[in-house]
Amino acid sequence: QVQLVESGGGLVQAGGSLRLSCAASGSIFGIDFMAWYRQAPGKQRELVAGISSGGSTNYVDSVKGRFTISRDNAKNTVYLQMDSLKPEDTAVYYCIARIKTPVLRSPWTDYWGQGTQVTVSS
Repeated sequence: QVQLVESGGGLVQAGGSLRLSCAASGSIFGIDFMAWYRQAPGKQRELVAGISSGGSTNYVDSVKGRFTISRDNAKNTVYLQMDSLKPEDTAVYYCIARIKTPVLRSPWTDYWGQGTQVTVSS
């Protein structure tokens, strides 16, 4: 089994910072793409930032220059550093990782974390 466990969410004032972490554990042969999504009340889930196994990154326009995604392959962990937070960043943040298990001929599979709440007050 594979698990993704997120941490680091919370309540912060506008202009503040938070750092989210997401650690993958279990029977893991390899991890490809990792990313953070978010879902605000009444809105669809959106991709916030992604990072390839080689370190290439991409961001949604609304967070460019404020958020930074990174990963530690030795720890199977992805991070999201969020600076200059705005009330519109309030959402539940989910991490996702594309993982291959050691099972023979197993496919690459997307696993999701349970989500962590980020609330930015004005």
